[in-house]
Parts: sequence; structure tokens; C-alpha cells
Amino acid sequence: MTVGLFFSRRARAVPKLPPAPPVVYHRPLIMLRRATHADQVDIRRVMEASLASIGSRYYDGQQVASALEWVARPDPQIIDDGTYFVVEQDGRIVACGGWSRRGRLYAGSSPESDEGRLLDPATDAARVRAMFVDPRYSRRGLGRVILEACESEARLAGFRSVELMALLSGEELYAACGYQVVERVDITLGDGVVLGGAKMVKQLS
Repeated sequence: MTVGLFFSRRARAVPKLPPAPPVVYHRPLIMLRRATHADQVDIRRVMEASLASIGSRYYDGQQVASALEWVARPDPQIIDDGTYFVVEQDGRIVACGGWSRRGRLYAGSSPESDEGRLLDPATDAARVRAMFVDPRYSRRGLGRVILEACESEARLAGFRSVELMALLSGEELYAACGYQVVERVDITLGDGVVLGGAKMVKQLS
């Protein structure tokens, strides 16, 4: 089924994007919409469920516990920017993810002075950030729906490529969506625990 995404071209001019109409699937009803701060509790629930279940297939107990503490944190900045999405099924948030025009690449990274800087679409890649799916709703194409929305908006904002920091649990999805590994990375979280990851990039046509 082809799903039409409609976004305002005013996103080129202002950091915060205008509200977008939902994307609706039928049987069952699936809706993609922009996240609000009121969604943060449910976003964290999805993050924690994904990391505890899917993440445990790739990381040991200590690594999962650390990720639950340092990675499963909704980022208020990306919600403020209007570039973070949630997917609802029957009114329940079951997936989340977004893109960013700011310097920060992934949750749990060490704070740096330039993480909040606005990226230059002419020279920088947009970021894909914090993609998680409730494990009970995995393998239903929800991650692809979010990625398509992110890529469409980044393209409209003038970006020619997107990059992300993938956990091992998400690498297969990103590869299937056209992302290529450019670097294997040891992700050091705030408590010193290290997770294996991959920096991945995709060119936008």
C-alpha cells in the first residue's frame, strides 16, 4: 500500500516544523503523528520494552541495564523541534523515532558543547534518532514508516544525506532500508559500560 506523506515546505525556513496530518493505516488502525511532551512517559515505556526484549538478544545483562538507564531517555529538544514521531495503534503508542537537524547523533552520548548546534544541510548529514518499536509490534513495518517520514522531511529541509548510530539490534532494519555501515563504534555510556554499535549513512535522492 502506498502511503502519501504531506509536509510543509516552510520547514526550510524555520527550525520548528508545523503540524503534519497523520498517516493512517487500516486493519488495524495505525497512526503516525508528531510527538508532544505529554507523550514522554509512553515513549520511555516503548524504549525500555524494546531495549529489554530485543536488546537482550545482542547485549549482556549489564549492557542492557546500562542502556535502560542512559539510552531510554526521551530527548525534549527533538520534541521541541517538531521532528520526533510516535506511531499509535488503537490509541496506544507502540513505536517512536525521529530525525534531527542538530549535532547530537545518539542518546546516551557524552554532553558536548556543539551537540545542540544546527546542522548545515549543504555540508552536514541530518540525524536519525532514537528509533524504537514495542517488541509486541515488531516486524509490522512500523520502523520503515518512521524512517520514510524522517527521510522525507530531511530531504525537504535541504539535506542530501542522513546518518545514525545503530545499536546492533537495529542494524538489520537500517540495512534493509538502504543504510550502509561506515564505521564500527564502541558506544561508551555515562556509567562507562560499552555497547557495540555502527555508524550508518544513507544518501537521499
